[in-house]
Amino acid sequence: MGPKQAIFERLAEIAQAFGHPGRLELLEHLAQRERSVEDLTALSGMSFANTSRHLQILRRVRLVDTERRGKNIVYRLAGDSEVVGLMKYLGLIGERNDAEVNQILNDYFYLRDSMESVSREELARRLADDLVTVLDVRPRDEYAQGHLPGARNIPLAELERRLNELPSGMEIVAYCRGPYCVLAFEAVATLRAKGFNAVRLEDGFPEWKAAGLAVETVAAV
Repeated sequence: MGPKQAIFERLAEIAQAFGHPGRLELLEHLAQRERSVEDLTALSGMSFANTSRHLQILRRVRLVDTERRGKNIVYRLAGDSEVVGLMKYLGLIGERNDAEVNQILNDYFYLRDSMESVSREELARRLADDLVTVLDVRPRDEYAQGHLPGARNIPLAELERRLNELPSGMEIVAYCRGPYCVLAFEAVATLRAKGFNAVRLEDGFPEWKAAGLAVETVAAV
C-alpha cells in the first residue's frame, strides 16, 4: 500500500465514525462541554452500552479524548475547531445535496422562523457597540462551561416565566447548541409572540468558539 492509499484508508475510518446519527448527537453534546458516559447516556436516550460503544468508535479515530477523574471517565472533543468544522461542513453538504434534509429544514425550522438569522460577525459588531441583548437558552451546566460574552442564561423551559428579566426596548439575539438545535427557534417564536424584537444567531455556541471568538465561563463556587 502506498502512502496516499494509507492516508485515504485512515481518512475513510474517520468518515465512517461520522456515519451514525447517535455519534453525531454525542459530538454535538460534547461540543457544549466535557461530559461523562452517564451524562451522555441520559442526554442521548441511548443505552449505556450503546453510548459507550459509540464513544469508543469516536475515540479510536481521535475525534474525542478521555480523562480519568477519580472513578469517572470524562469525554471531550479532540480539537474543538476541527471537529465542529467537520460537522458544520457535513451539514452544508447535506443542505446542498440532499432533498430530504432541505424538506426537514423547511417543514420544521424555517416554518417556525423564516427571518434571516444574525451572523457571528454581525453579532460581534453589535456586541462591541452594546446594541443587543444576547440570550443563551441552553441548560445551565452548558452555559457555565462556556457562553458568548455578556450572554444571559434563561433555559427555554423557564423563558415564559422570566420574560421580565429581558429588556423590552433592545433587540434580543438567541442562540443554543448549533444550527439544528430547536431551542433558539422556539425561544425566538416565544419572544416575538410576547412583543420582543428577537432574532437567532446563525448557528450556536460551538461554532462561535471554533471561530476563535471570545467566550466566557462561570467560575465555580
